[in-house]
Amino acid sequence: MGQTQLPTTPNLSTRLREATTGFTERTGEALHRLGVHPDVLTLAGLAVTLVACLFLAQGQLVTGAIILIVGLPLDLLDGAVARAMKRTNPFGGVLDSTIDRYADMLIMFSLSYYLAVNSRFAEMLLAFLTIVGSTMVSYVRARAGNAGLPCAGGLFSRFERLVVLLIMLLTGWLPLGLVILAAGSNLTALQRLWSVYQFSQVLPAGPNQALAGADSQEEGA
Repeated sequence: MGQTQLPTTPNLSTRLREATTGFTERTGEALHRLGVHPDVLTLAGLAVTLVACLFLAQGQLVTGAIILIVGLPLDLLDGAVARAMKRTNPFGGVLDSTIDRYADMLIMFSLSYYLAVNSRFAEMLLAFLTIVGSTMVSYVRARAGNAGLPCAGGLFSRFERLVVLLIMLLTGWLPLGLVILAAGSNLTALQRLWSVYQFSQVLPAGPNQALAGADSQEEGA
């Protein structure tokens, strides 16, 4: 019997990762030879994001966007360095995902602050909805993994959200950009949830799924 495959939707981040794998892997190996630790790159990326947030909160959107662009390679290369050093400790992946969530929320909170002090409350609400959606995109994947169910893809993953965010900041098209971010992130969370539901219907319940069900009841998730 063939293995059941989870329906996935190709997205921009998947295609970019495939196109740049050779370059990032070579760069990761070079950084590893120089003694660079992947966790240092992860934390440095957060530091760059914090600097960008200071400018975003003051309404200096273009400057903030440029700083975020400068920090992008750090986010791309920490995983490549970890693979070059053949890291088996799973902590690096947990740290990277956690820092990504902090970075996403800090960016939107700093933008929300700028919108609030300028009495742009409708756009501030859209920024809050974006935070909810981006958090739920990650949460659905984490809970599905805990249940032993694959979950990946979606039309609006973190990279797509970052591209829209940068275009929005560089052009000043905040209302349109925030509508796209809020709608796209929440729809992607629902899209992932639906794909996990479809997959769960063709898999027999296993120990992981039973345990996940108990965890969900305990956490009220």
